[in-house]
Amino acid sequence: MDQYIARQPILNVHKRLYAYELLYRGDKNYTLDKVSGNQATTSVLSSAFLTKDIDDISGHRPCFVNFPQQLLEKMLPFSFPKSQIVVEVLEDVKPSAKVIDACSRLHKAGYKIALDDFVYDRTLEPLLELADIVKIDIRMTPLDTIMRTLNLLSRHNVKLLAEKVETMKEFEQAAKMGFRYYQGYFFCKPEKIKIRVLSANKAILLQLLAEVTRKDTDIDKLHKIIQTDLAITYKLFKFLNSAYFYRLQEVKTVKHAIAYLGERELRRFILLMIVSELAVEKPGELVRLALVRAKFCELLGLASPHRAAASELFIMGLFSLLDAMLDLEMKDILGNLPVSNRIKEALLLEPGLYTTFLKILIAFEREQSSIFTPLLANLGVEYEEVSKCYHTAVTYANGLL
Repeated sequence: MDQYIARQPILNVHKRLYAYELLYRGDKNYTLDKVSGNQATTSVLSSAFLTKDIDDISGHRPCFVNFPQQLLEKMLPFSFPKSQIVVEVLEDVKPSAKVIDACSRLHKAGYKIALDDFVYDRTLEPLLELADIVKIDIRMTPLDTIMRTLNLLSRHNVKLLAEKVETMKEFEQAAKMGFRYYQGYFFCKPEKIKIRVLSANKAILLQLLAEVTRKDTDIDKLHKIIQTDLAITYKLFKFLNSAYFYRLQEVKTVKHAIAYLGERELRRFILLMIVSELAVEKPGELVRLALVRAKFCELLGLASPHRAAASELFIMGLFSLLDAMLDLEMKDILGNLPVSNRIKEALLLEPGLYTTFLKILIAFEREQSSIFTPLLANLGVEYEEVSKCYHTAVTYANGLL
């Protein structure tokens, strides 16, 4: 039976990617209430380390993996490289003698240990002595309780990770309290709600974005864009010589690169570069997520009865984070872009065919199986295809970045 996983970024105080948490997605009949913690963890580990290349999933970053009581007591983490996993001790794990012994051995062996959804209790002191990271849900935990917990944790040499960070205000508040790592959806949303005046550079890029998305774009214009921009030329060569494109010979000239890509892929490459530049002041993971979304939507389209829409679905996924990149409302951005009505409907989450694809994507990212499972059925796509699309999309994004 096929098993599926996903990942959620963990950022540092500079909004740069630190690690991923690997999340269980199960099989096509997946529901969390039917799966034990042991099953979920072993499935994640098997899929990430034994079935797939972990570097394709993690991008050479550490992966937080949940370990329930029984698997800790059986020393399962020792079966995996200490450089690639962070042992996340679940909140319901009791500090039994076996658990303390296992964590002590892991600590001495150089494994990093994180305590999940931490709520202070004196019985947890032995685990705190061995832990490297303590995760606190800042949404579910009252502020006064957080402050008391931080005061108690100051006696221990641990780093703090804020979970469920949904807004920039929460991020800034957590940073002031001393949290070092952050997990949540705050970087996917505009940092400021008010309308801002774009800088000249971003305004030009947005105009260029509009030119590239026109159906009647002159290919010669696109050629000139590349030939006159050293940075884009460099990125084009790096893109084509990346691991995603298996090539027997390196691409060494712009002419060769353009011939190899063709008009469709050339247009797509320029889109990717423009989006990357628009997000230059944002967390790097924001661009990576946009690339994963773009490829995921395209592949999902190809797996559905709507194969002809795959190219537009790619653009839709790529543009789905433009509001966060530009600190603008999506409706204001779309007024300047000549994209199809179906793309506009989806990006505004209005009813429409493309909106279904975007809702599946967002629900899959957020572990909302009750939402994406019926949507997949309505779309006529088998559950097994989702994992294939996801892993291919991650490989694609890693190849570009």
